[in-house]
Amino acid sequence: MKVCIGLSGGVDSSVAALLLKKAGHDVFALFMQNWHDTTGTLHGDCEWEEDRFVAEMVARKIGIPFYFVDLSEVYRKRVVDYMFDEYSKGRTPNPDVLCNREIKFDAFLDCAVKLGADYVATGHYCRKDEIAGPDGKPVYRIFAGSDPDKDQSYFLCQLTQKQLSRALFPIGDLLKPEVRRIAAEADLPSADKKDSQGICFIGKVDLPVFLQQKLKPSEGNVVEIYDAYFENDRHYRFLEETLRGLLKDGADIRLEMQTSYISENKSLKVNDPVREKTVKGDSSHEGGCSSDGIFDRKKIEALPDDVLMELSRPVSYDISFETETYRSGKKHVRKTRYKDNPYGKIIGKHDGAQFYTIGQRKGLNIGGHKESLFVIATDIPSNTIYVGEGHRHKGLSRSCLRIAPEDVHWIREDIPMRMGETRRYRVRIRYRQPLQDAVLVMRPCGLFIIFDEPQRGITPGQFAVWYDDDEMVGSGVI
Repeated sequence: MKVCIGLSGGVDSSVAALLLKKAGHDVFALFMQNWHDTTGTLHGDCEWEEDRFVAEMVARKIGIPFYFVDLSEVYRKRVVDYMFDEYSKGRTPNPDVLCNREIKFDAFLDCAVKLGADYVATGHYCRKDEIAGPDGKPVYRIFAGSDPDKDQSYFLCQLTQKQLSRALFPIGDLLKPEVRRIAAEADLPSADKKDSQGICFIGKVDLPVFLQQKLKPSEGNVVEIYDAYFENDRHYRFLEETLRGLLKDGADIRLEMQTSYISENKSLKVNDPVREKTVKGDSSHEGGCSSDGIFDRKKIEALPDDVLMELSRPVSYDISFETETYRSGKKHVRKTRYKDNPYGKIIGKHDGAQFYTIGQRKGLNIGGHKESLFVIATDIPSNTIYVGEGHRHKGLSRSCLRIAPEDVHWIREDIPMRMGETRRYRVRIRYRQPLQDAVLVMRPCGLFIIFDEPQRGITPGQFAVWYDDDEMVGSGVI
């Protein structure tokens, strides 16, 4: 079997190449360059040249042929241009997911096949197997990596059955320390190389500077929203009343409207087992969820489409500020200021709402608060950023999201949800987030995900990915 390993110069792909070679496969390495411009990057010029140099040394050490391909033009068109377009609309794309779908397992795969490859292998921490479908044809399944701290299945959530048929993931059953050990014992040049960070094939960037290549800065207001806003907001009251109405009858359950966790691995709850980073789910419950959930499935199934649409809609902030004049100083100079508003306050300026994302904490540069400020919404037309103070701010949490019909992607094409069907799955809305228990509802107007516990920073443009135990079943753009 002839296998092309996508050799990046990192330790993971290096060990993947070594294991394939030891298994007796006919292996060759292909290094791809996908980016030239260093604008906004934080590691200096020509980082890809160093990666290529290390990759060549690894190939020489293992004893496999090494090839190079420049895919920067297709990468710019399919990934970077998409990034700029999404940010311009106030959405937050995931370029790593797009890179795997459009580049590694498409354009790169085509190059590898032209060089004679039967399969393409990468250093992703995930697992794959093959079963027979109802028609006897093979069905390819993809699972979370065995290392819960390095599982990278999320980034492969948009792959198709055709792409998976050609894919190999040699290190999916290994833990990261074991990969490092294998590399060190084989004296691979990449053994001590740090893991790459930032945007796939671009690296770690100063995002506003990077985006300013095409998106112009424009000064706007930063508005802090107070709790009083939610107490008087009709839509927030609708969300609370609707979710409370979905609770199981007679159960001693208290509806939570704010998330209990403050980061991807820390919770405000003490000894919360749901927060443990486990790869396998609880097979005693549907979808591997930790329980049967707090909501009544029949009540969810009875919801009209328009109610589900409203339930998935985030709170919007319709708040205006009146000005007043006053006299200041000994000379009684006339000045203008904003009147106090019980619902919020303009607390600063920013350089463009398109440079910020929901849930963002860093980069606001606004002091005077006891707890951290988080972006809870952006308004591109008015160029306004809305923020809230603290991890439990009401605007930071949501319980329901919607995926448009055209954006629903089933990796398991043999088991798509039927119209009107509900299922329990474990879901994550960003990489490294512990899997969350949820009910998925399929309707003509889209796929709705109702979480057992409110989620922090649900971000338009990102990918929601659902798992049955540890098998990744499907995904969609939020």
